Amino acid sequence: MQPRNMSMSGVVDLAAVKAANEAKAKAEQARAEAARQGGGGAVSPAGLVIDTDEAGFERDVLQRSTEVPVVIDFWAEWCEPCKQLGPLLERLATEYNGRFVLAKVDVDANQMLMQQFGIQGIPAVFAVVAGQALPLFQGAAPEAQIRQTLDQLVQVAEERFGLTGIAVDPDASGETAEAQPVPAGPYDALLEAAVQALDAGDFGGAVQAYRNVLSDDPGNTEAKLGLAQAELLRRVQDMDQQKVRRQAAENPADVTAQTAAADLDLVGGHVEDAFGRLVETVRRTAGDERDAARVRLLELFEVVGLDDPRVTAARQALARVLF
Repeated sequence: MQPRNMSMSGVVDLAAVKAANEAKAKAEQARAEAARQGGGGAVSPAGLVIDTDEAGFERDVLQRSTEVPVVIDFWAEWCEPCKQLGPLLERLATEYNGRFVLAKVDVDANQMLMQQFGIQGIPAVFAVVAGQALPLFQGAAPEAQIRQTLDQLVQVAEERFGLTGIAVDPDASGETAEAQPVPAGPYDALLEAAVQALDAGDFGGAVQAYRNVLSDDPGNTEAKLGLAQAELLRRVQDMDQQKVRRQAAENPADVTAQTAAADLDLVGGHVEDAFGRLVETVRRTAGDERDAARVRLLELFEVVGLDDPRVTAARQALARVLF
């Protein structure tokens, strides 16, 4: 297959990569600015701590966990250790400033949730990340230990699931928002060179150009998206499509075969097919193989764009499979 004949029709128009990414970067900057000014979809510090129940659990915890880690505090009014732990978790939720959300569950009023999570004693603290439940600790643990656990949770959520938290409007509590760091740069020449390399079929050159930008500015939105696209195109440029399709059809639980076929699906513009294939592969597999399929799915999310509704739907499907 000739690289110059590659197409991502239906996914991203490579000729418009720069303009599209600039628009997305401006939108994210506007969202950050709106958060500093008290709007734009940011939540108040008070919104970082919610009371939930069986009726609202899917909305408050499962759905929200596709955007931000949700820590669940199982408590009861009669529980003395709960009265020590609860205020500490609430304070930490505010201090972590949107890196996680705290959901409080009164076990006396929500016995079914208590049974579903296998709670034997309270206080008990769990987390849900992308729909996957994780036990954290039980009892009124020391603050230092809790902080360490939360730090690990935040790191795992970001590295494995791409969840970086939600914007917080500090005005409700009178806090002063921290100034957002100004991106280094400019990188117009490097980014333009990367786009030209993509258009010319020089995917290796494009990968290197985007990595050069990210080595100096790891948060550069345009470079992140461009790198994901370039790596995808480089993976598929020498594939024998018929062979890949045949192997995927014959080996539905083979992660290597399914990830390769998903790459071809996406390059061909079949976004839902690519996502659905990998969600199903996650469902069929376990351990390292499941993790490999999940990671590839997250990489393809980056190619399409995290704000795309097809990505949102696939995240929810992935959460249901993992949970």
